[in-house]
Amino acid sequence: SSWEMNWDVLSPFFKFPSEIRSIMYTTNPIESLYRQFRKVTKTKTIFPSKEALEKILYLASQNITKKWTRRYGKWDIALNQLMIFFEGRIQPYL
Repeated sequence: SSWEMNWDVLSPFFKFPSEIRSIMYTTNPIESLYRQFRKVTKTKTIFPSKEALEKILYLASQNITKKWTRRYGKWDIALNQLMIFFEGRIQPYL
């Protein structure tokens, strides 16, 4: 019944190809990234500006991504699909 009550929210998910959907519903990497961001920001409760927070998160993301070694198996296909769906917003790796 929860699917039926929330179908208007869930149905747009199915317009994406299976390669993109599998990235979207696999939350472990997202939760891990969020946990790392919380570790960086939890000691600081107030930021002087929005830009200060963005800078800290950007620098943290640079350090976090250096440790990533595992790739998503169908990433090349998923990246091509994302570039089609979000034309102009996603740039290929050069």
